[in-house]
Amino acid sequence: MKDVAAIAGVSATTVSRVLAGNYPVAATTRGRVMRAVQQLDYVANAQARALVGGGPRTVAFIIRDLVGPLFAYIGQGVEQQTTAEGRLCLVCTHNGDPDRELELIELMREQQAEAVVLVGGGVRTAAHLERMRQLAKALDRTGSRLVLCGRPPIGGDAPSTVVEYDNEGGAFAATSYLISLGHRQIAIVGAGVPEHTTTKARFAGYSRAHKAHGLEVEPQRVLPGEYDRESGYQHTKALIDQGIPFTAIFAITDVVASGVLFALREAGLRVPEDISVIGYDDIPLAADLTPGLSTVHLPHEELGRTAIRLALHRDQHALDQHVVLGTHLVIRDSTGPAPHH
Repeated sequence: MKDVAAIAGVSATTVSRVLAGNYPVAATTRGRVMRAVQQLDYVANAQARALVGGGPRTVAFIIRDLVGPLFAYIGQGVEQQTTAEGRLCLVCTHNGDPDRELELIELMREQQAEAVVLVGGGVRTAAHLERMRQLAKALDRTGSRLVLCGRPPIGGDAPSTVVEYDNEGGAFAATSYLISLGHRQIAIVGAGVPEHTTTKARFAGYSRAHKAHGLEVEPQRVLPGEYDRESGYQHTKALIDQGIPFTAIFAITDVVASGVLFALREAGLRVPEDISVIGYDDIPLAADLTPGLSTVHLPHEELGRTAIRLALHRDQHALDQHVVLGTHLVIRDSTGPAPHH
């Protein structure tokens, strides 16, 4: 800034005023300063400006990865609202590592992010929750905010903004729908990480639907797995190869369902005539699969937008810092009546 001031023949204070745009400066003086800025290719130190309250505020959102469609669509809502609020968006990924997730929250606190948004479900062990509560309090002390977008509250008296959806209710509706079609042997693929909030809630909905209709959950039809296509393919293949009887599959996500459909097709099984398949998330891919995938719709972008709106305007939304959005079934061609044997 001193170099700019020397070339423009003004004081460093004048340069600062021109760049901040918050103080009247004569047009000729402003012109000299801006020419010097261009000549030196000068850029303001964003961190220094943030310390004195100038420059754009940042919102960080921490996401599992950049290729998972659900995370991308929720993240898009976060980014759109952040931009609309005149903030800058920082994106970080933890690739399913809970320790890395905690490290990133700490790092964003050091960066003085105005809000730190965790997108999608996460691990829920006692130690992880306790550390999360500590970080929520630490962020609050500096005027920042921990935002949980698509996962339940962390409990305790931790100050946070929570925007989730009825995860368990969606799984209950999906499983109940299959039962209403006459299915009694319903496998679930992807129920492998019980301490993960998303898996836990969806498995709970699947189990509750069985109980509500007087059916038992058979352990042999509960398959583990990651949230990817390969996992859906391999576990469905194992189900078929082991001769475990089933007439329907509830896939924990639409991406998992895409692998399920491929394995069934490879085995010569018709969907839905032989086996019905239902997914979860209603990402755009679901409608393009063959056959079109029945699934549970999530309000992806609304989750992200609502989370940012509440977090950045806590004074106006003091009483509704925990919001639960609804889900609904989308029926397409992958589900049909149970076959008669």
